[in-house]
Amino acid sequence: MNFLKRVLSTVTGIFVFLIICFFGLMVLGLLLGPSEEDIVKVKPNSVLDLRLDFPIKDYAGKVVFAEYPFLNEDKKNGLFNLIDAIHYAAKDNNIKGISIDNNFIDAGISQTKALRAALLKFKESGKFIVAYADIYTQKDYYLSSVADTIYLNPVGMMEFKGLYSENLYFKDFQEKSGLKMEVIRLGKYKSAVEPYLENEMSDNNREQISVYLNSLWNEIKLDISKSRQIPVERLNYVADSLLARTPILAKNSKLIDKISYYDEYLNDIKKAINLDSKDDIKLITIEDYAKYAATKVQNYSTKNKIAVIYAEGEIIYGEGDQNTVGQGSMNRSLQEAREDDKVKAIVLRINSPGGSGLASELIWREIELTKKVKPVIVSMGDLAASGGYYMATNANKIIAEPTTITGSIGVFGILPNGNELADKMGINAEQVRTNTNAVTYSFFEPLNDKQRMFLEEGILETYELFIKRVSEGRNLTREEVEAIAQGRVWTGVDAINIGLVDELGGLDLALQRAAEAAGLEDYKTKEFPVFEIDLEKMLEDFGLVKTKSTILKEELGEENYKIYQEIKALKERKGIQLLFPYSAEIK
Repeated sequence: MNFLKRVLSTVTGIFVFLIICFFGLMVLGLLLGPSEEDIVKVKPNSVLDLRLDFPIKDYAGKVVFAEYPFLNEDKKNGLFNLIDAIHYAAKDNNIKGISIDNNFIDAGISQTKALRAALLKFKESGKFIVAYADIYTQKDYYLSSVADTIYLNPVGMMEFKGLYSENLYFKDFQEKSGLKMEVIRLGKYKSAVEPYLENEMSDNNREQISVYLNSLWNEIKLDISKSRQIPVERLNYVADSLLARTPILAKNSKLIDKISYYDEYLNDIKKAINLDSKDDIKLITIEDYAKYAATKVQNYSTKNKIAVIYAEGEIIYGEGDQNTVGQGSMNRSLQEAREDDKVKAIVLRINSPGGSGLASELIWREIELTKKVKPVIVSMGDLAASGGYYMATNANKIIAEPTTITGSIGVFGILPNGNELADKMGINAEQVRTNTNAVTYSFFEPLNDKQRMFLEEGILETYELFIKRVSEGRNLTREEVEAIAQGRVWTGVDAINIGLVDELGGLDLALQRAAEAAGLEDYKTKEFPVFEIDLEKMLEDFGLVKTKSTILKEELGEENYKIYQEIKALKERKGIQLLFPYSAEIK
């Protein structure tokens, strides 16, 4: 009897605890949920603090908590929220100028270029832009080079040396460990799988990397040259000789204007806005100001809308989330925009290295259905390669940034194989089957000729379909597509010359072309997709629990966690892949 009482009291206690948690979350949601008080008050003589040391995504993301709608989020710190904020600041009489302060910017080159273009537009207002850093990374300096005055700490340093990328090769590791990758690819430049086949970089891969790195570097140099009035040849000499590595060298090379401490920098800003040296500067962070600007930039007098659908991250077969592109969320967004009578046109913003061939085709099909009803314009970000380009081919028009990496029209299949490792470990796998081909593949057995033939057959079919999609979408012959395919990647500047894209520009140009196609004089935008978050993620955001990924990141560190993510992503890739040639960070 006592046992039953203890069980009943335990169950009752758990039940009461859950009720308390539920109502506690409701109260927390009401306290922490969005409100008018979250919007910053912009006072006269304010300075916009452009500190961009947080991860910048094209789309901040709309998040829906299925069970707790009072916690729904509509963040405003995405790339285009920041750009809108800079544009609005140009005409905001309370904003006197912009301070670019110790960034360590966490953004891609095309994203940085887009922010830089917004700052150049801001300068037309006559307001000042100043920049300060203890350390200028190369990307930080690229952004800051628009400033009227560039400061560097007297004991600081600066990176200006050109671009490079680094790839790891695993052929010997596979042979030593017994864990190898079974690989089939189409396209001589399709180098995503090259590290598993060779110990050294192929000439074809080295060629394409060199071409696009130089194209990106030329774009960066041209922009800096124009802003700083330094010839491109001189910038190359400075980079080759590392003549900006110290504050004095950087000033002598005319890459910076002043060598000062941070307090001196702040005093100069105070003088610029006629403040006394004892007064505090009213600095407003770009994230806070972006929330404020978001309430001002939309044209609420019109009912016309242009849907902006973001495809950001690797393409996976499934729902997708804030870090991946899945046909589930993408197709649902396209359908909703297509069926909304107020939405007159659609801009598809792609920032993806590609991924699942099947998911890419399913999204392509939804675009096909959509453009029969409304115009679809593609805007490319840092990456719109392979599967990312596959989706783009079906748009009415494709617009890329000059620094976009695109193309990579090729296909590969990859299967992890542990046969040799199993032999070394004394593991033997035995199969029993009902039909000849019942065992399509086993991790513990080598890939046989018939299995390889079936895999090659599927890859060839996908490649032929990819070529067909590009040929029909871009009005090119099969031979013309083959000449620029083979898995090779191109920058936006090169892609326009070979017919892969139509124009160079950013999201603003894509919106302009969408409005023209729909015959709109005024419009407001509606962003997609909307993501749902489960209870575990919600609790993690409140700091009440930690997910497995958070624990791993803390234990492994940021760099090792990136390697772990790449291995995990490789394991989770199912089916034939249309993916960027390799995983590489441009440095």
